[in-house]
Amino acid sequence: MIIAIDGPAGSGKSTVAKLVATRLNYRYIDTGAMYRTVAWTAQKKGLRLADETAMAEIARDMDIEFVRGGGDGGDGYSVRVRGEDATLRLKNETVGKGAAVVAAQKSVREILVAKQRQIGKAGNVVMDGRDIGTVVFPHAEKKFFFVADAEERGRRRYEELKSKNLSLDLQGMIQEIRQRDGEDRRRKISPLVMADDAVKVNTTRLSIEEVAEYVLKNINNLDTTKKKVRISRL
Repeated sequence: MIIAIDGPAGSGKSTVAKLVATRLNYRYIDTGAMYRTVAWTAQKKGLRLADETAMAEIARDMDIEFVRGGGDGGDGYSVRVRGEDATLRLKNETVGKGAAVVAAQKSVREILVAKQRQIGKAGNVVMDGRDIGTVVFPHAEKKFFFVADAEERGRRRYEELKSKNLSLDLQGMIQEIRQRDGEDRRRKISPLVMADDAVKVNTTRLSIEEVAEYVLKNINNLDTTKKKVRISRL
């Protein structure tokens, strides 16, 4: 089975996708980390992110692994680029902004989508991103689209990153989230849209466990329409 989880930044898709993959003993693939890796590599080399030819070359030569266990991410998964644990480096906001630039480039998306399809071809994978259910795997057996209020998504990202960046501003983070939303939705290539057959999940007031439980029950075709949830935060 291929499980696709899409949604905007900070909606909780990566956190929940990792938990669901662990419980199902599936592979977890963070496609956003692939675009971040292109930006991070380019920034390390001092290349212009607008140079689509150079970015495509980086994407083509990418050596990335998603490893369960260990790592410096603190959530049981690590992203290794050419054998180096790059989990925390890829979460840098400068890298995130760079990823938004390269993700809009046709050549880069074509290369990375092909890699994502190759990874998922064997099945038993949970893959999250912006276009998994619409472009990468439009025939995925299960599709979910996470949403949450921009204020809550900004707060989550702020809490995640504030210890690493003392100058981080909550209101500024919320504004960046809104800006990224606009960029993702207006992108000409693979814009952020919900697949017609996806299950929409509003995670604003749900805990990680509540969202993961909902997703797992849906995967198992159990009735979730009468589920009562407590008010909590992801």
